[in-house]
Amino acid sequence: MLAFQKAAAPAGAQTLAQSFYTCAKVFAREAEQIFYQQWLCVGRSEQIPQGGDYLLAQVLAESILLVRDKSGRARAFFNLCRHRGTRLCTEVQGHFPQAIACPYHAWSYGLDGSLLAARHMREVEGFDVADYPLHACALVEWEGFLWVNLAGDPQPFAAAFAPLLERFTPWKMTDLRLGHRIDYDVRANWKLLFQNYAECYHCSLIHPQLVKHSPDQSGCNDLWEGPFLGGYMDINPGGSLTVTGQTTRSALPGVQGENRERVYYYSLFPNVLLSLHPDYVMVHQLWPEAVDRTRVVCSWFFDPMAMAKPDFDPLDAVEFWDLTNRQDWHVCELTQQGVSSRAYTPGPYAHQEGLLAAFDREYLRMLGL
Repeated sequence: MLAFQKAAAPAGAQTLAQSFYTCAKVFAREAEQIFYQQWLCVGRSEQIPQGGDYLLAQVLAESILLVRDKSGRARAFFNLCRHRGTRLCTEVQGHFPQAIACPYHAWSYGLDGSLLAARHMREVEGFDVADYPLHACALVEWEGFLWVNLAGDPQPFAAAFAPLLERFTPWKMTDLRLGHRIDYDVRANWKLLFQNYAECYHCSLIHPQLVKHSPDQSGCNDLWEGPFLGGYMDINPGGSLTVTGQTTRSALPGVQGENRERVYYYSLFPNVLLSLHPDYVMVHQLWPEAVDRTRVVCSWFFDPMAMAKPDFDPLDAVEFWDLTNRQDWHVCELTQQGVSSRAYTPGPYAHQEGLLAAFDREYLRMLGL
């Protein structure tokens, strides 16, 4: 049984120093020691349902090719040819009928990454196609999502995600389907978005529509240390986080009991904000573009049985959270502007910001600081 407790900040806990939000060298270090080393959510299994289907994912400076092979296994490769390094694919999504062909000199690869043919290379002494497969990276399908790790020897996913592996079973996320997606360009450091998500200290001031349906003092956490942080907040009995606070959608099939009157919010370091509602799931994927800019992909997932009904309309949830998102992004951008000032110095955390202090500890640990 999960144990929940109120957030609490340790005595003397303060916000991070300015350089962590404004320094290009710190941003480059984050890329190497965090985003190129940790498991990242890059898409959904439903985006590559059939053998030969592919999807491109941009992980900071790296383009990653996700493809499902003929046996049904999803694979991930760096998107470059082994000959001269040419980018193999430029279309974000598509289908390979037979093989992956380089547009420059037509070296062709199987869906498993093996080099099948290299024009006029037989006459090159010592050349062996077996020596030049595509550069692979680790890929795992979990809860209907595609997770990649670009490290040469990554920690196994099952070990890294051990605290979460069975935690979200009632929502049956593998069965859910995308109902809507919005991309945002936020002029703020990616950590400010994580930190904003992890507290409701600001909610009564910034989100009057949200606290009308979900009391801002109701939060309790069951994960309060490490790379995964979060817990639940109450919602009004029989309600939903929508524009009206109500919905005609039934709760997701596996969501029962007290979970029907709660929303669970978890941050999954370093690029996922996971919101589990009684009747839908919302996911934010965070992609740092620069030290002061973050691309956010927000997706809403629903029960396919509900989506098949003629009156299905996801906009009650989408419009509610689009408003809430934009309120958050605005205040994050104001914070980015403030922490960039020569007058900024770290400030103290309130107890409601206890998860922010925990995020900072994990972040600094990842950087070896």
